[in-house]
Amino acid sequence: MKCFPFYIADKKDESRTVKTTSVQSTNSTFTDHEVGRSGSELNSQNVSGTSTESIVRPLFPSVSQRPSNLRVFTVAELKSATRNFSRSVMLGEGGFGCVYRGSIRSADDPTRRLEVAVKQLGKRGMQGHKEWVTEVNVLGVVEHPNLVKLIGYCADDDERGIQRLLIYEFMPNGSVEDHLSARSEMVLSWAMRLRIAQDAARGLTYLHEEMGFQIIFRDFKSSNILLDEQWNAKLSDFGLARLGPAEGSTHVSTAVVGTMGYAAPEYVQTGRLTFKSDVWSYGVFLYELITGRRPLDRNKPRNEQKLLEWVRPYLSDGKKFSQILDPRLQGKYPIKSAQKLATIANRCLVRNPKSRPKMSEVLEMVNRLADASSETGSPQVLSFRSTMSTENSQVNKTKNKRRSIDLRGGESGWFTRMWTPKLIRTC
Repeated sequence: MKCFPFYIADKKDESRTVKTTSVQSTNSTFTDHEVGRSGSELNSQNVSGTSTESIVRPLFPSVSQRPSNLRVFTVAELKSATRNFSRSVMLGEGGFGCVYRGSIRSADDPTRRLEVAVKQLGKRGMQGHKEWVTEVNVLGVVEHPNLVKLIGYCADDDERGIQRLLIYEFMPNGSVEDHLSARSEMVLSWAMRLRIAQDAARGLTYLHEEMGFQIIFRDFKSSNILLDEQWNAKLSDFGLARLGPAEGSTHVSTAVVGTMGYAAPEYVQTGRLTFKSDVWSYGVFLYELITGRRPLDRNKPRNEQKLLEWVRPYLSDGKKFSQILDPRLQGKYPIKSAQKLATIANRCLVRNPKSRPKMSEVLEMVNRLADASSETGSPQVLSFRSTMSTENSQVNKTKNKRRSIDLRGGESGWFTRMWTPKLIRTC
């Protein structure tokens, strides 16, 4: 799926916000050399998407304020780890920049080498710089089995100027989106899909409810859920995350960013962000697992392009429900389990955000469903081989192409009362 963040911002409000935005947490994450240069840069440039919440407090508890085990790398070390950023080890290319597979020495045992993914910031200006900073600030202070581990970062100089890179644990089985694609040779069994739904819900529950502060992911989607060697699912790419509302506040007012097809309609319409926005996105994701379809697919017939609109007529009729199940499962699923997962998705997709459950409640529902399922298994290899070329596979991995949406724009809604779709313009 080609994913793209979209932005909505009132120009007057945006410029007023930027003038007073604190950069305290931003500078604290860099190396000493970077601090001297970045502070003036951030103060002098107009950064789109700045939350009004950040005027009052830093976006996140910074690395300097909380314990962090992040390693600081040099450009020379990362060149050595990635064969000088060779295209032969490039895993993908997105809006942030290129991601490379690399190998570094373990900090605990120098005789042992670790496989890593190195993400290099492209020349996208200050918005990309902000996302890089946010990644360091978020993953530098949180740790959970269902969040991708950030090993370290680099903010160094070389002949090309300031280099900003992030070094993650390597996730060998790619993203959930990869395996839901028809191009994939691997088919996730129903049991594995339930397990992924559990893992993703655990990750969101941790971010929303299990820390001394709340983090709203804001870009939850199947391409940001990666799979490790044991097929455990972990949330990744926190560049658009935001700190939850302060005590006494109901929401964070911010420019709208996210991915079309996943963003909660009330957030798109108003710019008011709450953790219930992530709950909506999770509901969309559950229908991805059920159907194997993208939330928005312009290659489908017009009446099937929007996933939530397409599935709606099939939900009230038990006989028709099986028609929306991913055909790549080849009927190997308990129909009642699939129907119950759709029911959980519907709870997440209630139009009124106050009526949506918390992620801890969603997790409990998914756990009960997984426990009740008698099916066990792991991803299955189909008997046929993919005929897609390496070049096309690489194109499939390309994501996060940027688009903008008009301030009046909206997403399609749910059930009887739906949000009216508006025109989207591509920049």
